[in-house]
Amino acid sequence: MRTLIQAFRTKELRNKILFTLALIVIYRVGAFIPTPGVDYKAVHACIAKTTGGNFIGLINLFSGGSLLQLSIFALGVMPYITASIVVELLRVVIPRFEALHKEGQAGEAKLTQYTRYMTIGLAVLQSATILVTARSGALFDYACASNVIPNGSVINLIVMVLVMTGGTGLIMWMAELITDKGIGQGMSVLIFISICSGFLPKLWDIGREDGWMKFGIVLAVLASIIIFVIFVEQSQRRIPVQYTRRMIGRKMYGGTSTYIPLKINMSGVIPPIFASSILAIPTLIAEFGKSDQSWVKWINANLGNTTSVWYICLYAVMIVFFTFFYTSITFNPDEVSDDMKQYGGFIPGIRAGKETSEYLTYVINRLDTIGSIYLLFVCLIPTVLIMALGLGDSLPFGGTTILIIAGVGLDTLRQAAAQVQQYQYTGFLEQATATK
Repeated sequence: MRTLIQAFRTKELRNKILFTLALIVIYRVGAFIPTPGVDYKAVHACIAKTTGGNFIGLINLFSGGSLLQLSIFALGVMPYITASIVVELLRVVIPRFEALHKEGQAGEAKLTQYTRYMTIGLAVLQSATILVTARSGALFDYACASNVIPNGSVINLIVMVLVMTGGTGLIMWMAELITDKGIGQGMSVLIFISICSGFLPKLWDIGREDGWMKFGIVLAVLASIIIFVIFVEQSQRRIPVQYTRRMIGRKMYGGTSTYIPLKINMSGVIPPIFASSILAIPTLIAEFGKSDQSWVKWINANLGNTTSVWYICLYAVMIVFFTFFYTSITFNPDEVSDDMKQYGGFIPGIRAGKETSEYLTYVINRLDTIGSIYLLFVCLIPTVLIMALGLGDSLPFGGTTILIIAGVGLDTLRQAAAQVQQYQYTGFLEQATATK
């Protein structure tokens, strides 16, 4: 709160905050503007009858509820998230991408451009899929007989695809504007707003429908988990690094000590997102089958139910796997070891080169083990709470939701505090110069 008050007292930061809030308002208004060709009354009638499957519910969560409303921002940030993850994973497969990553700022700008192109391509594909599932009724779990798209002509569907794709492009542009001229990382801020827009009303519904006692328990557990997540996300394993003194020209460089900061949860929110997305695919496929078929019944009972033994076991295994897998892609011990050796750095007590790489691998594996246990705890607590309180599927938060809310909120506050200190320091220097 003190940081926020100090930020509003500084003109530059106040303008950044107001600019960010203005774009957030535009983003939320766009979530309620229906795509041309959609029967808005029929859509709301269908939303009231559907519960939303795992896959549909995940996308609807990241779109701030605009997916089921078939608005111009129906796709939300999911195409950009998917494109960013795909580009990151392609670094392992395509040498060109890895070379661009090593080029620094110029290479990262090129990768960002590829991500934008891929985002538009995925938006076209996803918008067409959403319209097809909406017309067939699969988007609303076949619980609604209303025709939400009265005009099924090819031209009308093409216009709707273009509008939804344009909405995704606009969201991507607004996110970059927030990053450049506002507060926080733009895409993360929009994800945070999307989740909170559906999270808070559903949390309040628990008190009205299931009783205020259960509401209090859920609120207490939620607050405890968020505090725990913030504590873990700020924890670091600092590996000391010593640089030798080197003579370059007539000047002596080096001789300094620093450290490599390694987070306990280096993979972030990616493992639970990947795990829930993969487990939701069979449920989505089952929606196209007949409800009386044995395989459809098995999938709905075991993979469509987040409290089933099959779902919990597969979910846990996938979280552990993706924790190690994604960390191995984003952090390369051999690359870090080579960079340290090139600049004359070494870990005290460890030889430079291969032994340093092996040591870093050993530390990363231990951190990933603790990080996977931490993710399992955070992601499975909501399931345990559902079973203990008998809330059914009404619990508004999961592990992914908690990690994003705590992580993005903490990162945004950290950036705001850093900018407050920067402007205070700049103002102090200007006053000192004026005094002289």
